[in-house]
Amino acid sequence: MPDSDWLQGALRKAIAAFLGFMLGFVLLVALLLTGFYLLVNAATLALTPLLGGAGALAVTGLSCLLLLSLFFYRMTRPLPSKQSEGSGSGHSSGSPIASIKRLIQKNPLEAALAAFALGVAEQKDPRMKSLLMQGGMALAKEAGRNQENGDAEGAASEAANDAADSQSS
Repeated sequence: MPDSDWLQGALRKAIAAFLGFMLGFVLLVALLLTGFYLLVNAATLALTPLLGGAGALAVTGLSCLLLLSLFFYRMTRPLPSKQSEGSGSGHSSGSPIASIKRLIQKNPLEAALAAFALGVAEQKDPRMKSLLMQGGMALAKEAGRNQENGDAEGAASEAANDAADSQSS
């Protein structure tokens, strides 16, 4: 612990502020979840005289599933690109796999590190780690060269990679 009284006081205040923020956040989340539970319960109770118990539960359950599916649809749909990448480059496909592929091609080193962080790579096999890291570094160097040489050559190599991938599938 630091010797300065001022530093100790500042450290205590910072810890107290962080704990207060976390406590407030947890309280707000608990209130939000409790409010949603009470709202669903109230809807079920309000619909019970009209539809009966099973009908009211079915309607509230289906409405919750509808809201959940709408939420996930909005979270997973492809967004229009903010930057102009060229209208004729073929990036307008809305496929999530194609957008993930482009993201990995644009950021290969970050994709390899994210794969390690998410546990996609085998953690106990050092050969697999070194192989994936070498591949990631090679892709990073290639991406750097593509940015230096221009997007035209990069688009040609990307088309060749896509053609090779489609033939192997």
